[in-house]
Amino acid sequence: MKTRLYIIKSHIRIRKVKNMKIKTFKVERWMNDYEDDAIYNLGETCIDSLTIKELLEAGGYDPDEFLTSLKDTRLTYGHIFGSPQLKQGISGLYENVAPEQVIPTHGAVGANAMVIETLIESSDNMISVMPTYQQHYSIPEAIGAEVRILQLTADNSYLPDIEELKKLADSNTKLITVNNPNNPTGSWIPKEVMMQIVEIARSVDAYLLCDEVYRGVSEDGGYMYSVVDLYEKGISVGSMSKVFSLAGLRMGWIVTTDEEALNLILERRDYNTISCGVLDDMLASIALANKDKIFDRNREILIKNREILDKWVNDTEGVHYIKPVAGTTALVYYDKDIPSYDLCIRLIKEKGLLFTPGAAFEMEGAVRIGYAFDSKLLQQGLDKFTEFLNEN
Repeated sequence: MKTRLYIIKSHIRIRKVKNMKIKTFKVERWMNDYEDDAIYNLGETCIDSLTIKELLEAGGYDPDEFLTSLKDTRLTYGHIFGSPQLKQGISGLYENVAPEQVIPTHGAVGANAMVIETLIESSDNMISVMPTYQQHYSIPEAIGAEVRILQLTADNSYLPDIEELKKLADSNTKLITVNNPNNPTGSWIPKEVMMQIVEIARSVDAYLLCDEVYRGVSEDGGYMYSVVDLYEKGISVGSMSKVFSLAGLRMGWIVTTDEEALNLILERRDYNTISCGVLDDMLASIALANKDKIFDRNREILIKNREILDKWVNDTEGVHYIKPVAGTTALVYYDKDIPSYDLCIRLIKEKGLLFTPGAAFEMEGAVRIGYAFDSKLLQQGLDKFTEFLNEN
């Protein structure tokens, strides 16, 4: 019996897609390689992490009873677009945002990637501040878009230069990205300056993405504005990691009131998220419902440790910085003729001290210091750096 092979010809539309090659994510690779070796981890950028027990007690739960009740929780996909409690809690972090304008994601790292990969095409140009989280310029570069860098400088307190931004923006600018509060410098863009950035974005009809993962805990307890409060095409990214002290939940979000962007991002989300974890959603909802208690706790840590860091900088010969006014990180310059990667490798090997090299943010001659954890550990780590400077 013969087998016959029939080939049916049809018109097939083939779409040629450029292979996406992306640069090494310098700061994340650094943390992956060296964080576990640290005795004094001053590379950490989250405010002192909460335990599940501490979180439940802040929410008024008996931890033993709550954890016992979890045994009957079905580990299904849960709410595909986030539970009503979660979305209500996130929308409450903004002035005029409805729950349906909230898109839960796998951390802020998932949120940033989803926004950029959704909105940017190879024919676009976009503007990113530097220094900032590397996603904001390396992802669009990998897509093939033209990335125009707006350099932040100490001379301008690491705030965007408005006149320079005007020169960079044109009719083909699809997206402007800023990071507020800034990582790694700890700068905070005053509202009046952000309004000027908004007007530039509006003049070229560009989206304005603001990575706001360090937003929320102000020194005076007041509300910290968001880009979505100010601009109809503003997009905010946030997470439970930094100011909520809950990085282990891997819960982030995108918020925008722009309907077109919202719909486009939801279409993209089906390909890379489906839903966030049931337990992550549950615990994040508790934290959001009790944000005032968590923020009060974290405000005390930030104020105390910011002063410890500032005193150390002022008392230590051979280092200088612009004092951070928000967030959990500072960019500290050192007066030694040694590349920041080499310096940081020696510190981890000789002193057990982890900083993040400034070169991971394209800022040489400096290190990023995270300062928002245990005060005693912070002081010990800074003292180890003083030892190193004196010995060398």
